[in-house]
Amino acid sequence: MAGLSIWHVLVFAIVVILLFGTSKLKNLGKDVGGAVKDFKKSIQDDETTTAALNEPRTQEHQNSNADVNSTVKH
Repeated sequence: MAGLSIWHVLVFAIVVILLFGTSKLKNLGKDVGGAVKDFKKSIQDDETTTAALNEPRTQEHQNSNADVNSTVKH
């Protein structure tokens, strides 16, 4: 039998709870959830930054940058 039965999973869960305790497992769950949330947020921020960088620049926008560059003293 290659698969795990429900009894194998149940015994494994009981052993893990006895070894670590419920408070450590709860904190571990919160930490993993926070890490996943931060990862998703960083992916969304990266996508918006990439989208902003890939937008075609208008002639008006390029002219305003040229004006700013011409006022800077070298």
